[in-house]
Amino acid sequence: MLDRFRLDGRVAIVTGASSGLGVAFARGLAEAGADIVIGARRKDRLEETRALVEETGRRCVAVATDVTKPEDCQALVEAAVAELGAVDVLINNAGVGTAVPALKETPEQFRQVVEINLHGTYWMAQACARVMRPGSSIVNIGSILGETTAGLPQAAYSASKAGVVGLTRDLAQQWTARRGIRVNCLEPGFFASEMTEQYAEGYMAWQLENRVLMGRAGDPAELVAAAVFLASDAASYVTGAVIPVDGGILIT
Repeated sequence: MLDRFRLDGRVAIVTGASSGLGVAFARGLAEAGADIVIGARRKDRLEETRALVEETGRRCVAVATDVTKPEDCQALVEAAVAELGAVDVLINNAGVGTAVPALKETPEQFRQVVEINLHGTYWMAQACARVMRPGSSIVNIGSILGETTAGLPQAAYSASKAGVVGLTRDLAQQWTARRGIRVNCLEPGFFASEMTEQYAEGYMAWQLENRVLMGRAGDPAELVAAAVFLASDAASYVTGAVIPVDGGILIT
């Protein structure tokens, strides 16, 4: 049974891999046996992630990538195929968060969030699906804020992550039966990231105490484990699913 969770012989792309959860995804999938291709805008930070992946003994290719540009997404996929021979897994993690009151948010601010979080997710999925073999897996990283609110003014972020849920279900409907590609979505709750570092003092503590049944923030390894499950043959009968990893927020 444990062999079903292994990713040996597979190639996984991880976007947004220059910091935070993206680094954890890249390292975790490598520990499960995959060779890794990482993309993000900050190439210098990607080199740090590549070193962490290579410490596991797996191969790693780093490509500077802006997911809002379809041509960058296509170039990342082409590099994966050229260097490692295939694309079997996509962890669609690149994203950005803001907290701007709706009456003050500019069109440029709103569009930037949607461009990265929703459009970028689509362009990466599209580029990967063109080369993926049957049995491949796309894991979109959404957010619980696609399902609920959390006391911050995050219209653009919440709208973009709700869009990721709809996108996941539609792509699963299109690609699973016709191409054998499973498409699923993880919805993280509170995990340490560059976005949570911007929260006002006391905000996180209040949320953890009053809304998170487990009373604590998530450990990145707990989210990575769910991603490994969806990427692997352990989830071979799972597609179109939206799975919260949130310590119980969505039922409070």
